Amino acid sequence: MLQKVKETVDYIESHVDFKPEVGMILGSGLGRLAEEIEVRHVLPYKDIPHFPVSTVEGHCGRLIFGVLSGKNVVAMQGRFHYYEGYAMTEVTFPVRVLKFLGIKMLFVSNAAGGMNPSFRVGDIMAISDHINLMPNPLIGKHYPEFGPRFVDMSEAYDKKFLKMAQRIADRLSINLQMGVYVGTTGPTYETPHEYNYMQCIGGDAVGMSTVPEVIIARQMGIPVFAISVITDLGGKNIAFEVSHEEVLNAASVAEPKMSAIVKALLEEIQL
Repeated sequence: MLQKVKETVDYIESHVDFKPEVGMILGSGLGRLAEEIEVRHVLPYKDIPHFPVSTVEGHCGRLIFGVLSGKNVVAMQGRFHYYEGYAMTEVTFPVRVLKFLGIKMLFVSNAAGGMNPSFRVGDIMAISDHINLMPNPLIGKHYPEFGPRFVDMSEAYDKKFLKMAQRIADRLSINLQMGVYVGTTGPTYETPHEYNYMQCIGGDAVGMSTVPEVIIARQMGIPVFAISVITDLGGKNIAFEVSHEEVLNAASVAEPKMSAIVKALLEEIQL
């Protein structure tokens, strides 16, 4: 694993003369934020050694290097999921690469199903904590170069960033929800009683990504800010059907609000 990370980093650095400060993982239907980056370099995933290739509609599959809100960023326009058949080490491999490229902060976005009764389709939720119902990506051989074996997760999502985001949202008159994200394997959407169960254990939204990447980021000492776009609603008392197309459409409508907060946050943070 360590050797593969080093080989990937060597390849990227030999093709890209750029030092990123911020890593960005853009989820389903949320890749348009990358269009606002002043692009310096683009690398398709298929050309990068050891990189998986995204197989999900709405994930372009490119690594974009450039400037956004005055910060040097590297954006993953499309991510990888456990349900695609990748091992957790493959799902989270890019986060390790981004750390070795030099990032000091990670921003993650996703499309999620809302189960908090106060949520509406099109809301955006800053993730304040998560509940992991997936295999833990740290299971297996430990590499000290990546960080500690036993990782403190008491502040998985950086409280400073959360406070800044709330202040920015208030200034921009954007209704920013705060809540707990439940990470599941997918690829099925949840049954009404599964939604009810996840709400009972403290969840506000549920999705099929993000948690593995955040765990790896925290092992490697990277502070994280993450946003869920609420693309559908579910629960015991909500009659619903959901399709991937509907998720992408809802994410596309809500994306400008997410982008506005992220761009303003990048302007304010000191790295």
